[in-house]
Amino acid sequence: MDLTGIHHLTAITADARANKRFYTDTLGLRLVKKTVNQDDTSAYHLFYADGVAAPGTDLTFFDWPAAPEKRGTRSISRTGLRVSEASLDFWAGRLADADLPRGEIAVLDGRATLDFEDPEGQRFRLTADAAGAAHPWEKSPVPAEHQIRGLGPITISVPDFPPTKEVLTDVLNMRETRDYASPDGAGTVHVFEMGPGGAAAELHVAVQPDLPVARQGRGGVHHVAFRTPDAETSRGWLRRLNEHRIPNSGEVERYYFQSLYFREPGGNLFEIATDGPGFAVDEPMERLGETLSLPPFLEDRRTQIEKGLKPLD
Repeated sequence: MDLTGIHHLTAITADARANKRFYTDTLGLRLVKKTVNQDDTSAYHLFYADGVAAPGTDLTFFDWPAAPEKRGTRSISRTGLRVSEASLDFWAGRLADADLPRGEIAVLDGRATLDFEDPEGQRFRLTADAAGAAHPWEKSPVPAEHQIRGLGPITISVPDFPPTKEVLTDVLNMRETRDYASPDGAGTVHVFEMGPGGAAAELHVAVQPDLPVARQGRGGVHHVAFRTPDAETSRGWLRRLNEHRIPNSGEVERYYFQSLYFREPGGNLFEIATDGPGFAVDEPMERLGETLSLPPFLEDRRTQIEKGLKPLD
């Protein structure tokens, strides 16, 4: 039983309106689902993805009035976004025009990369990767050939490597394939692969015992989710976590996918999420993200929920 890659990554914003503007207008992603945090319906949960809302392309945000993230270890520290190999020069210029903090194009772990931060300080890494299908969004302000293709790799920071490695390899069946020096000089980064491998199916683990413990906030990441095909395999992962006595959420119905949550020993929140049924389960593909979507178990509270949300436009 194998995980098949990165499913989605969920971060925190304190300004949903500006967040939507940046991720659609500057990064050119498609808003594929405008909904609410099912555990806190006062907050938006915004999902951005490629043109067809494919699993593995979802970058999502909770809208919480949080203080800025305090950076450190025990955190998901860098969000990878895959682009075509010929696109990094385009993105260097586009990010410069947006006056965003950014690095230089460099080769890291054998791939061309470009680091930058969003307006709230979330750390990203554009990675050149030609693998897999691309599904451009025809209404994106970014030309199709330069659009973001999906997530990966994702980097986490932990203070102690062996306990995290044990869970990744012995429980989640990931494969440790190589390591490299962290570009900031703060520790070694170990590369783990899932399923077919490649940038869309890699988790990078930076071992950084000298850093302070992070504090979540705006500009930080809440959790990362890994792909599993369906509910049957999700239940298999639940049995596996229970066999290893790893505390977990049990099955959680998110309507657009089924979820299973747990923390790895380094303190990072992981989710295993099913590929289906997907975001077109309650609205047509061509209209995704245009109106507030609520799962059936929240629909009877729509009026109350809408009153508590700020307009995005």
